[in-house]
Amino acid sequence: MRRRRFRSPSWTASLTWKSAVFLTAMCCTLAALLGFLVHTAVTRQVVEQAREKTLSKLEAVTDAYEAGEPLPPGSGVDPPGLPGSLRALAAGGERGTLVADAPHPRHGRPGPAMWAAGPADGRALAAWTDYGHSARTIAGLDRAIIGSSLLAIAATLLAGLFAVGRVTRRLHQSARVARRISAGDLDARVADPRTARPVRAQDEVAIVAGALDTMASTLQRKLQTEQRFTADVAHELRTPLTGLTAATELLPPGRPTELVRDRVRAMRALTEDLLEISRLDARTEQVDLAVHDLGPVAERVVRASGAPTEVRLGRAARVETDRRRLERVIGNLVANAHRHGAPPVVLEADGPVVSVRDHGPGFPAYLLEGGPQRFRTEGAGKGHGLGLTIALGQAEVIGGRLEFAEAPDGGALARLTLPEYVAFDDGDGDGNPGGDRGPDGGDDPDGSTRGSPHGS
Repeated sequence: MRRRRFRSPSWTASLTWKSAVFLTAMCCTLAALLGFLVHTAVTRQVVEQAREKTLSKLEAVTDAYEAGEPLPPGSGVDPPGLPGSLRALAAGGERGTLVADAPHPRHGRPGPAMWAAGPADGRALAAWTDYGHSARTIAGLDRAIIGSSLLAIAATLLAGLFAVGRVTRRLHQSARVARRISAGDLDARVADPRTARPVRAQDEVAIVAGALDTMASTLQRKLQTEQRFTADVAHELRTPLTGLTAATELLPPGRPTELVRDRVRAMRALTEDLLEISRLDARTEQVDLAVHDLGPVAERVVRASGAPTEVRLGRAARVETDRRRLERVIGNLVANAHRHGAPPVVLEADGPVVSVRDHGPGFPAYLLEGGPQRFRTEGAGKGHGLGLTIALGQAEVIGGRLEFAEAPDGGALARLTLPEYVAFDDGDGDGNPGGDRGPDGGDDPDGSTRGSPHGS
């Protein structure tokens, strides 16, 4: 059984979190180092002062002992409580000092003291001074070091997070603009205030934001140039194609005439598709929204296509959409399934979802990964690769979501999901403004799609 690898939460990957951890670690390390140095220096100084004081007292006690005078308080020969190591050192003829507990010279209660001992006729002559004040001084210093270190860490962390937060907010703004540009909003710009004046010094984030804005402007100009070129070419082709169409009507009947007429129709269809794509790219399309029953619309599209397509109707649903564009999307999906797939082709309308599937080899890998591409088709079917591109663009215009996938049992599956219309009961009855029913309550007599669908 494979052991599951531990994965840290996603928020720990953010720059703010990493900066907080880094700043905290650095502040703690610096505070610990400075605190240790200060503690060591002050403790050494305090201990040295206490040692010098106790050794001076020991010299006075030694003089009194040698003169046979009474020993002052806080001293004695082999006094009780004298640390054993210090007693042994004095017995060996040497002097030494040590911090240990000893009875207070005045009240006799034990407490920290600085001991000093020296030899005296084979015994240990010792003196001790109160070390409590020095110990309290060192303890207070340690508390001050800890408190000031925590305060410095908190202040540094807050200041660092504020500074890093400003940087990360600007980075997130650049990322949001980049996502908007990738989604097609070529007017999006970061507009970092630091890039407004070229003479002003710029940091790295401002440099990235300026480069992103420059890239977006250049890309927008290039795409607009291409869109204008496509639209201009399509418009210019319309006039000679119209004359060519009229000229084909004057040709004598025969196989060559049919071939010419077929190619002219194909060129007219391609021209109309190019014009439609140029309008979609320019985002100049305006929808004519109305409420429609989705099932009957799908059925009309199938009848208008003239191709043998099985229609399956599930739960009825009403959608608020542009019927002409919806018919265009469904018609292109059906035409693409017949052109590049294999029968049977099945259209299923279940709720606000329309699915078109065939039983052919399925969509190519490039389409499943990155969506349809213009003028790219695979397989033996004919087409110029614009049908699914137009279907995807029109689906976005009407607020739908078009997805391409492989059917579980083989074949291509295109699924269009539309926003379902929810009627609110306002007491006016079940009217359907702009719906599929005519004034007499029957079906809309106009059951044909506007414009013949062109699959990819």
